[in-house]
Amino acid sequence: MKKALIVLCCCLLLVPSPVWAEEEKVLNLFTWELYVDDQTIADFESATGIRVQYTPFDSNEAMLSKLTLGSNEYDVIIASDYAINIARKDGLLQKLDHSLITRYDKIDPVLLSPYFDPDNEYSVPYMSGTPLIVYNPDYVDFEITGYEDLWDERLRDSLVVMDDARNIIGITLKTMGQSFNVTDDEILAQAAEKLALLRPNIRTFNSDTPDADLNSFECYAGYMYGQYAAYALAENPDLKVVYPKEGVGFGIDSLVIPANAMHPENAHLFIDFLLQPEIAAQVAQAQQFRSPVLGAEEFLPEEFLNDPAINIPSELLTDAEFIMDLGEYETKFQNIWTDFKLGK
Repeated sequence: MKKALIVLCCCLLLVPSPVWAEEEKVLNLFTWELYVDDQTIADFESATGIRVQYTPFDSNEAMLSKLTLGSNEYDVIIASDYAINIARKDGLLQKLDHSLITRYDKIDPVLLSPYFDPDNEYSVPYMSGTPLIVYNPDYVDFEITGYEDLWDERLRDSLVVMDDARNIIGITLKTMGQSFNVTDDEILAQAAEKLALLRPNIRTFNSDTPDADLNSFECYAGYMYGQYAAYALAENPDLKVVYPKEGVGFGIDSLVIPANAMHPENAHLFIDFLLQPEIAAQVAQAQQFRSPVLGAEEFLPEEFLNDPAINIPSELLTDAEFIMDLGEYETKFQNIWTDFKLGK
C-alpha cells in the first residue's frame, strides 16, 4: 500500500470542523476484538494524529448494556443491525453530521436506508455478510445442502456453531418453514423442542474462532459467520461452502456515534477515513467481509473477489432475511438459548 499517499490525502481532507470545540486527539472505539485491524488503526493515527483507544466487547447485548447505563466512554461503536435499531429507538445514538463525512457517496447504495436506519441518519455500514454452513467432505460422508442436514445423526459430536441465540434458533425456525423473526409463542415452543434434538451433534459453541475448530479437525462441519468460513476455506480449499436451501440470513454491521460521545468530531473523521476505497479494501481483506465501499474492489485481489464465502451470488441475497429487533421477544429467544445450552 502506498501509505505516504494515503497519509497526504487524509491530511488534506481531514480539516477540523467548527461545529465543536477543539477536541483532544483521542478516539475511543468500542467493538468486537480485532474487528478493526492494527494497520488500519495505525494509518488513521498517522493521518490524523488522533490516538485510538480500542475497547472490545463480546456481544451486542454487552454493548447495549453499557450504553443503557449511560456510559460516555465511547466515541464510535461498530455493532450489528438489530442492536443498532434498539440503541436508535432508545435515544442512545446521535445523528451523524453528513457535512463531515465527505466520502458518503462512496457507500454502496444497496446498503443504504436499512430497516434499522431508514433515513440514514445514524449509521454508516462497515461490513455486510451472510452466515454459512461449511463442512469437510473427507469426514462427512453425505452432501450437506441446508440447515436441516445439521440434525443428521451422522454429525453426532462433530459440529461447531456460533454461540448466538438469534442465529441458531433462527436456523431452527427456517427448517420449520418459518422466519428468523417469529414472535409466536407456540411456534417458538416447537422450535425449542426441535433445537434440543440438535444438542448431541454440537461439539463446541464458538463465535470467535470456529474456523480453527474445523481446520484442527476438532469438528467436521459448522455454521458460522461468513468471515470465518472464508478463513477456514483459505487454510483448506477442499472444504465445502453451503448456501442453505432454506434461505440465507443477511446482516450489516455499522458504525454509529453514541449520544453522549466525548469526541464526536474525531468520530466523524474516523468514519470518513474508513470510506476511502483503498482503506476499505484493506479492512475487507483483514476481516474477510464484502466491502460496503464503491471502488474498493479495484484494490482487492481476484481470489478475494471470487471467494464463495465472501461474495454470495446476488440472486441468493434477493430474499435474504435480516435478524430483526423483536422487542420483548428478545428475552424469550435468550431464555430458550440458555436452557438449550444447559441441556434443560
